[in-house]
Formats: sequence, C-alpha cells, structure tokens
Amino acid sequence: MKFSEQWLRSWVNPQVSREELVARLSMVGLEVDAVTPVAGSFNGVVVGEVLETAQHPDADKLRVCQVSNGQETFQVVCGAPNVRPGLKIPFAMIGAQLPGDFKIKKAKLRGVESNGMLCSETELQVGGDDSGLMELAADAPVGTDLREYLGLDDVSIEIGLTPNRGDCLSLAGLAREVGAIYGAEVRPVEVGVASVAHEDVRPVEVLAPKACPRYLGRVIHNVDLTRPTPLWMVERLRRSDIRSIDAVVDVTNYVMLELGQPLHAFDLDEVKGGIRVRMAEEGEKLVLLDGQEVSLRSDTLIIADHERPLAIAGVMGGEHSGVSASTRSIFLESAFFDTIALAGKARSYGLHTDASHRYERGVDSQLPRQAMERATSLLLDIVGGKAGPIVEAVSERDLPNIAPVTLRAERITQMLGLELDGTEVVRLLTSLGLVVVGEGEGRWQVSVPSHRFDISLEVDLIEELGRLYGYDRLPVRYPQARLAPEAKPEARAELPLLRRLLVARGYQEAITYSFIDPKLFELFSPGMKPLELANPISADMAAMRASLWPGLVKALQYNLNRQQSRVRLFEAGLRFVGQLPALEQEAMLAGVVTGSREPEGWANAREAVDFFDVKADVEALLAFAGSGGAYRFVPGEHPALHPGQTARIERDGRLVGFVGSLHPELAGTLGIDQSVYLFELKLSEIADGRMPQFSELSRFPEVRRDLAVLVNRDVAAQSILDCIRGGAGENLTDLKLFDVYQGKGIDPLSKSVAVGLTWQHPSRTLNDDEVNDVMQKILTSLEERFNATLRK
Repeated sequence: MKFSEQWLRSWVNPQVSREELVARLSMVGLEVDAVTPVAGSFNGVVVGEVLETAQHPDADKLRVCQVSNGQETFQVVCGAPNVRPGLKIPFAMIGAQLPGDFKIKKAKLRGVESNGMLCSETELQVGGDDSGLMELAADAPVGTDLREYLGLDDVSIEIGLTPNRGDCLSLAGLAREVGAIYGAEVRPVEVGVASVAHEDVRPVEVLAPKACPRYLGRVIHNVDLTRPTPLWMVERLRRSDIRSIDAVVDVTNYVMLELGQPLHAFDLDEVKGGIRVRMAEEGEKLVLLDGQEVSLRSDTLIIADHERPLAIAGVMGGEHSGVSASTRSIFLESAFFDTIALAGKARSYGLHTDASHRYERGVDSQLPRQAMERATSLLLDIVGGKAGPIVEAVSERDLPNIAPVTLRAERITQMLGLELDGTEVVRLLTSLGLVVVGEGEGRWQVSVPSHRFDISLEVDLIEELGRLYGYDRLPVRYPQARLAPEAKPEARAELPLLRRLLVARGYQEAITYSFIDPKLFELFSPGMKPLELANPISADMAAMRASLWPGLVKALQYNLNRQQSRVRLFEAGLRFVGQLPALEQEAMLAGVVTGSREPEGWANAREAVDFFDVKADVEALLAFAGSGGAYRFVPGEHPALHPGQTARIERDGRLVGFVGSLHPELAGTLGIDQSVYLFELKLSEIADGRMPQFSELSRFPEVRRDLAVLVNRDVAAQSILDCIRGGAGENLTDLKLFDVYQGKGIDPLSKSVAVGLTWQHPSRTLNDDEVNDVMQKILTSLEERFNATLRK
C-alpha cells in the first residue's frame, strides 16, 4: 500500500523525523519498500492566472498569453491546447529551476517574447498527464508558491504488508499502529450521520448469507458528475498511486484508502428492480468495466439485480454498474464479504483490484455503515444530491465472532525472554484498541476488536507485545537444553546418504514446487483427479503434484532450452494422492536423465544414455541399504512412460516405484526432442535394509561354470536368474549375467542368455561330479519352465 506522509500525519503526528518513522514502521512488521518524493525537484513556480490569450502571428498552434502572478502581468507564449482566459495554472517565472536541471530564461518563440513557462503535470513530475497544462482549482490563490499550495514537500511511502495485516490497508489502520508505537494521539475523521432527504430505497436480498453476512445500500438522487473532484482529494489519491476518474469513483476510492472499506456506486437507472447478492449460475456471462467478458462459475459470489449480474462481489463491477457523466442517481454499496468465499476468485478470472486485495486479506465486519456515512458526506459536499435511508441486510450468526483470549505473564516471559510489567502489557494492548481486563496476578482476559480479525490465540497477543516493545530491544540469550544423542539405526539408508550417492553418480539436486499446472498434472497422471488449491499463487500452480516427475521435467526443459543437453537431476519430496480427508502424502525420490552417458571430453565416448544406465543408478540406490537382492524389475506400464521401456520395481510383491523412458507422445507435447529417462521410488520402501553380517572366508578354491541357453525372446532374464538360483544350491556364491545375444545363427524368435555360476564350499573342495549334478539339475529346470535348450 502507498500513502502520503502528510496524510498520515494529519491523523497522527509523532514528533519524530521521517527517517525514524520509516525505520520504526519496518521494525514493527510494516516493512517499508520505498519512500518516493511526490513531485520533482523544482522552485520558482507559483500559481498563475491566464488573463488574456491571442493567436501567435506566425504559428497556428501557439498562443500569446497574459499571465498574472498576483503582482505583475507577464507575456508568455504557450502551445497547450487547454490554455484559456481565467485558467489557474503553474507558472514558472524567469529564474525558476525545473526537474532535469532546466532553468527558465527569457526567450523568443517565432519572434515573440516569452517571459516564463506555463507547466503541465509531467514537466513538474507531479502526475502523468502531458496532454495540456495542469489545471488548478478556481479558488487557488494567485502568486502562492506551488509547492506550498499543493503541499509537495511530501513523500509517498510504500509498505509491503503480510497477508494477515489487512487492517493496515488504510490510513485509519496505519494511524492506529503509529499511535500505538509512539503513544501519540490519533485524530480520526469525524463521521456524522447524513440527513435523509427522501424515502426512496431499493430492496436488498442476500441469498448467500455465509459469503455476504452484511450488505448496505443507499440511494442518492440529483448528483452532478460534471463537478470536479477537489484537488486535495486528487492529490491524496495520486500519492497513493490511484488515478482520478470522476468525483463518485474518486470518493469511493478515497474512503477505501482512508477507512479500509471498499465501496461501489451503481448507476441507479441501470439497476432493474432491487439488489440480489447471490451465487452465480454456471456459465452466466458478465461484461466487466474493463470490457472483458467472463463466464461466471457457480462458486462465484455476484451482485445482481432482478434481471442480470451487475458485478463480481468484492472484485469488479460490470459495464452496466458504473457511473457516467450522464448519471443523476446512484445506488451506493458497502458490504462485508467473507474472506474464504472471495479467496482466489479475482485471480481465477485473471483480475486483481484494490477491493479484492483487501477482501482477500480481511475487512472489518463492523465498518460498512461508517464507510457508507463517510462516503455519503463527501459525495453530498462534492457532487451534491439528496440521500435516502440506508437499507441493511445482515445475518448476525454468519458474522465473524472473535472469542476473548487469555494472556498469561509466564507465557510472555517464556516466548519473549523478558518480564513485562503488568501496566505495560495493558498499555501496549490497549493502544491497539484491545480491551484488557485483569483476572488476577499475571493473567488477563483480552477482548479483540473487529478490526483485528488476525488475533485469536495467546501467541498472537504476545507477538503484538513483541512488536510494540521492539524486536531490537528484546534480550539476546543462547538457548539451553539437555540434549542426548539419538540412536541411528545402521540398517537404514537415510536420505542424506542417498543424496550423496546420487551426487557421486553425477546427479544434481533440484527443488521444485509441490503445486503444478493442472494441465501438466493431466499429462503425467491422466484420469487421476488432482487435489486443487483453494487459493493458488497462479493458475499454472493450482494442483498438488501426484508425482515428482512434472517438476523435474519442467526443470529439464528449462536446461535444454538453454543449450544444456546433458542433464541429470534428482529430487526428494512429497507427492499428494487422493482428496481430503483421505489425502495421502508420501515421501518420494525421483530422477530424470538425458544426454550423453559421459561428460564431454577427449577421452570419453559420445554415446547417449540409455535405459540400463538409469537402471544401474536405481540398482545402486536399492543396494545401498544392503537389501539389493530383495527387489525385482518386472515389465510394467505407466501412462507417462514408453511402452516396452518401462519397469515396475517390486519388493515382496509391493510396488516400490518405476523406471523407464519418457513416452514419445508426451515428449513431443513438451517440446523435448531427445530421449529422456526417469525413475521414482518410495523412500519408505528403499530406506529399510539389513545389517551386514560377517561370514568366514573359505580357504578352498572356487569352481566356475558358464552356461548359455536358448530361450524365447520374451522370457525375462530375471526369471532365468531366479530359476538358476533356486536350483544351484546353498554353495552358490556368485551368479552373473554376462551376455544376451540375438542375431545370426539364432532363431529370430529366440535369444541366447549366458550366465556365469561360481560355487565355493566353506570346509572342503567341491569335485566335478557334484558340480555336474547341479548343472544338470539347473538345465532340467530351465527346460521345464522355459523350454530352454543348451546352446552348442
């Protein structure tokens, strides 16, 4: 939020410098992002009055003006289209210094002498209008220094508020904070009750009371929108970064900045019947004030009349809701909308307004009537008119009800590290508008006002005490605790060790968002319903991931688009499967690989990475805890992976994860034109292993036999190894698959699988007969199970 320092000091004026005020605001959590002068650096500019104008003899677009500074009359040549007799304007006299180190001197323009310069907003850096001269109020005192007249020795302060401090999105809230910080008197504006001049009303129906517990409306007749907004109001709006539009809109914006309550003024002639606050019908159309047509959803709260929608509640009005120069009667709206009901609605339609910014963070539920009366008073003063009675629809049971909070002195000491005197506790909290009642020694009951809807717990009160006392004044103490070393199970592969293993194998760790684009979710998990966020950061971060792959592949895309063709990334994080309340959060470890097998170098080959390279990395992870033999790679299917290049990883029949190649269609959709391999594992399934146990080394010789068999090409090598291991006996110490061959000399429907078997007895030498018997048993078993034949 941006505001003028002078405006703030009109509410509360602590006797401190600007620098001290800015620093203290940041220290209490209202971080100051910028302090900007409200005008450029200039001097010698006064309020001038154009007395006469005449056509320049040698230039069609120039006028020769007679300008008064209240004491003398000067001839000035001016080309502005809006220059005319009687106009009050900024007059830069001879010797004046303008922004950009531009000094005004006597000059001749097309042969006519000019003694000074009439200025636009942009030339003085007091606004963005460069279409003509800056027009001052008709009652502006001629000859007065412009900086003094407009109060330009001021700064615009921009603060970045945390979402819980919606109460400070107004001058009233900021003044309350400053008053509490310095113990200074706060002088709020006086809001009276407007006199009722007629009884005309429009009926108000609230059909969605939970989303809109309070709605107020008032009819004001005979307004004159040709009247300009007062310059003081225009300046305060400008210094808050809001452009002046017309008097009615300016008043609603001004009251929003002043009190924190968004308002809206409808052209009464455009309201058919009465006002209905209801949920939209699915697909209902509304053309907004900015000309954009939106298709409304059924979860959107709208303001409608008896025929059509008029506005998205708390966000933006429709084209038939705004006022214009021809408007003679208005319907003024002031409402309280539920924060949850409006959360994310503006963003979902690609909108963000000052009203939605406030409603999403919370607005005082008791403020609408006060804001209505304040706006009415300003409108009657500026555009005239006659006000009718206020019509109010309220659902008391649906309004926020903040329960009293108990505060304990020992808890304050525990959390802040200092003992605050009881009178100081009461003073600090009372200065924020809280009502504090003592309940005994070191215990208080605190009633929270409606404007502090962010306070509901004892720790919230303690935070307020810490802020106002001063974080920089809190004592610094080192924490003390009795710490005992925690036993670490040696049979468990902790995540930090798995991370180191992957880094050692050439991977880099990535950290991606847990929320992803719903379209990306559908690509990787088609048919699965994502858990959608109620208030996403943006439309492309609206779904919780069901896999770590989407984020990793997006990071891979980013690298490939920057000519990084060799990428190896891994990530450890949670995936989210199912819907509330049965949502499952599961810790996963995933990786993505593409590019060459080895880093570029003169001694390295240029072969591309393949499925078996990634499978080797996965096997290293599985073996790290000492239970590598417990896992099985079996052919599998996954919608994001290439059919035929996908393996399910199982342990005791349970799914552990997947490894495979990215599906070509998916790669094409994502614009990836090289092979990509992925894996994803459940951390809970790969972390548990077994303790290594020592077995005595045998001093007797090993016996090795090689075996090559012909089997159908669809038979998995793992099945063959399992069969061999089952018949090789307890003395088998090693089993290696060292060759798989298909080609010349082999039936096209078959393949040759060659393995090496090693036996060793712990207490004696094995003889040939024993080994031959085992080999024959293995061959028989292979023949029975796979119709295998010994390759000659």
